[in-house]
Amino acid sequence: MNRIIETNAPEEFVEEIGKLRGALPKRIDANPKNVEKGLAKLVLTLVELIRKLLEKQAMRRIDAGSLSDEDIERLGETLMKLENRMKELKDVFGLKDEDLNLNLGPLGDLM
Repeated sequence: MNRIIETNAPEEFVEEIGKLRGALPKRIDANPKNVEKGLAKLVLTLVELIRKLLEKQAMRRIDAGSLSDEDIERLGETLMKLENRMKELKDVFGLKDEDLNLNLGPLGDLM
């Protein structure tokens, strides 16, 4: 089940995030051999989540007409650079898009 959460109230956001606790593992495997890749996976997953949220917010602002053509161009270029850098980092750490997928519990999968 995929749900989109739109809110201007931080309390609602915190409440929804609280519902995700069951989706997180109770223990973390801190094996020295794979800790670097695991950390990279975690960080890149969070960056990907934030990137997708930024893209959705940008589209809302574009649709609402609250951005100038110059702002839209700059935002598009920035998001493209971030996406390209993410691809480079996934290659460096041997990660694929599926590796960055995160089960968000009742919200469904990240990707």
